[in-house]
Amino acid sequence: MSVKAAERLRPLLESFLASTDARARIGFDPVEFPHRYTDPRDIEVSALLAAALAYGRADLFRPKVEALLRRMGASPAASVRGLDVAGARELLHGFVYRFNVGTDVAVLLLGMGRALREHGSLEALFVRGWEAHGTIHGALSDFTAALRDVPLGELRRALGKERGLHHLLPSPLGSGAAKRLNLYLRWMVRGPDAVDFGIWKRVPASGLVIPLDTHLGRIAQHLGLTRRKDLSWRTAEEVTASLRRLDAEDPVRYDFALCHYGMSGVCPARPVRENCARCLLLPACGVGPRLTRSRASSSDP
Repeated sequence: MSVKAAERLRPLLESFLASTDARARIGFDPVEFPHRYTDPRDIEVSALLAAALAYGRADLFRPKVEALLRRMGASPAASVRGLDVAGARELLHGFVYRFNVGTDVAVLLLGMGRALREHGSLEALFVRGWEAHGTIHGALSDFTAALRDVPLGELRRALGKERGLHHLLPSPLGSGAAKRLNLYLRWMVRGPDAVDFGIWKRVPASGLVIPLDTHLGRIAQHLGLTRRKDLSWRTAEEVTASLRRLDAEDPVRYDFALCHYGMSGVCPARPVRENCARCLLLPACGVGPRLTRSRASSSDP
């Protein structure tokens, strides 16, 4: 995105952001789960579990997260800190959610427990990779590798073979956008505000990468933030680079509003002319103006 294009888009996005009722949308977002807690360790543990399982339809993954957190008790951090293989078997016996089975989730929970015991927080574990690499990709690669360093042989004997562990905790990280991991980082690092917690103070919000999904990717193309159509890490970095021209210190602060604009159906994959006509971002959109002009032309006498 050019500097000139960014200057045109900035006031439109600021107005759009100000018009978004973020609190009203939290109930439609997996961030609702960590918002139930006040202790930073409970927030970071519940948030990673929720983000890791937040794929597919919300009405399917939300009951799974809800049930696990209920069984983990009042403090998710205390639960994972004291968890062993036998406890994981009791907690996760029979668990299945799409690509994932109990063994996959047990790796995540045991990995978080080990991190809390050895480092004091998940933030401290992540910062170790951040300081070593200086990039989110490198830090996330180290983070997921460390979380997966648990007794997998014992878990297999207790719960059966893993099925979608790489989907839940990708290691190595690879070329994908890692949307759910970047979403988790956004929750932890930026803010605090109505949505994000800002409890990780040792990672700068300026270094975050946009949590790229189909909704954000489509809208990013409409707004000229990228010309790429794939949901790759490279595309996520390109969108983030464009957003840094709007806000160098906090480039991902537009993510929640833009993503929910697509999730809510207001900006769907197949544009709706009536919605486009009312959109605050219409002057910067590469799709909406053509639809609204065609309607105006068809109504001319």
